[in-house]
Amino acid sequence: MTHRQAVGLMVLVTLLWSIAGVVTRHLDSARSFEVTFWRSFFTALSLAAGLLAWRGRGLWTSLRDGGRWLWLSGLCWAVMFTAFMLALTLTSVAYVLVTMALGPVITALFSRIFLRFTLPWSTWLAIVVAGLGVAVMFGGESGDAFTLAGVLVACCVPLAGAANWTVLQRVRQQRQVDMLPAVLIGAIVSALITLPLAWPLQASGHDLGLLALLGAVQLALPCLLVVRLSRHLPAAEISLLALLEVVFGVAWAWLWAAEQLSPNVLVGGGMILLALVAKETAGLRKS
Repeated sequence: MTHRQAVGLMVLVTLLWSIAGVVTRHLDSARSFEVTFWRSFFTALSLAAGLLAWRGRGLWTSLRDGGRWLWLSGLCWAVMFTAFMLALTLTSVAYVLVTMALGPVITALFSRIFLRFTLPWSTWLAIVVAGLGVAVMFGGESGDAFTLAGVLVACCVPLAGAANWTVLQRVRQQRQVDMLPAVLIGAIVSALITLPLAWPLQASGHDLGLLALLGAVQLALPCLLVVRLSRHLPAAEISLLALLEVVFGVAWAWLWAAEQLSPNVLVGGGMILLALVAKETAGLRKS
């Protein structure tokens, strides 16, 4: 896979991730932790069926022999799957997304500290501009919904993401380990954690259909693709490109949920896109 192909596939990943908001807008009765539970449940079900069909008994071998890196990555996936929804119950979407914009910075620092990677200036510049773009997008939101607990929980998402991308890069450097089952571990752990909080379950048949779509298409498939892409893209670049999820999510809400786009959203989204295009152009020129 060429670098250009890997970047294109990562853009597809963020496009799939971004449909969560607009799909949940059309739920009837499922809310909060129940959404997280069913999404994680259907993710685990999709992954188990797919990996068993693909790997057969090799799946159990991978789970048994994966070692600490596999289970550490699985724990990171579980935190990422769960903390985002929990943060949304404690503070506004704006604060959660601005906090998640810290992901590329944390990932870059983790890569420098734990992997001894030296990032080019273009990457650092793109991280700064993209982070400012997210801040501009949601800078005009009301501060009434701010809670320290919500922001602290939201911080778990970029921290877990940065740790996960770093683990995947380390495994690629040192030895061959099948890391695809880590996503399955994360989905199972997330479902088990959120089930007691989601009880009693109230989702309708319509809701279950949408949540099954989220589990299979919005989480299972793109997360497997990210694990595959970690062999070709640096951790910092994966985290930086993941910010496209914010831009695509806002675009879906505008197209399919009749949400209006403010000038802040347009300017901030443009800054993110400009930063990513400039970064990838600089990378192509260098190569």
